[in-house]
Amino acid sequence: MKAIILAGGRGKRLKPITDYVPKPLVPIKNIPIVEWQIKYLKKFGVSEVIICSGYKTEMIENYLNMKNMGVTVKFSIEKSPLGTGGAIKKAGKMIKDKSFFVINGDTITNIDLKKLSKKPNAIAAIELRTKFGILETDNDKIINFREKKEIQDTWMNAGIYHLQKDVLKELPNKGDIEKTLFPDYAKKGKLNIVKFKNVKWYSIDSFKDMEDCSLEVEKIIK
Repeated sequence: MKAIILAGGRGKRLKPITDYVPKPLVPIKNIPIVEWQIKYLKKFGVSEVIICSGYKTEMIENYLNMKNMGVTVKFSIEKSPLGTGGAIKKAGKMIKDKSFFVINGDTITNIDLKKLSKKPNAIAAIELRTKFGILETDNDKIINFREKKEIQDTWMNAGIYHLQKDVLKELPNKGDIEKTLFPDYAKKGKLNIVKFKNVKWYSIDSFKDMEDCSLEVEKIIK
């Protein structure tokens, strides 16, 4: 299997770190996000990774050239931002296989890709998690206070996809897959979901995310 990592964003929420390094090289427990991701993909049999990048690509290339990750790493470079759909379309030209994985460049997780690969054109979904305390009430009294809780049976996009190669021709040259192909496929009944409960999942969008993930990452990706 091959996988595309969508790593073209500027990571503005992680400034000032991302003024100096691209988001894929932001360290979690002293190891860059992209290295954790490649280790994760390799664990599930991915032999080739295509990194969609635009901002400070040379730094990512130089770093990975120094490492022996045990997989083939290629780059699909965007001269200007293409959106997730455009990025997948461009990178997909390098893929000959019938299907491939896509992962957002800031996602660290232990979602089972083998389970995801059993359904075509599928989105990995996890139960929605609140970032805030949940109040359980009875009339005007608070009877229980729960910190961050998973909301059962409300599913969110985990930013990991298993796509068939034939979707590439339907993707926009510029634009997000989440706003173009996915809504269209959903209406046509062509988009599948694979639900994952009790998984570890982090989207690294803030310094708090970095801190929280660093406490778990070594258990997530062994």
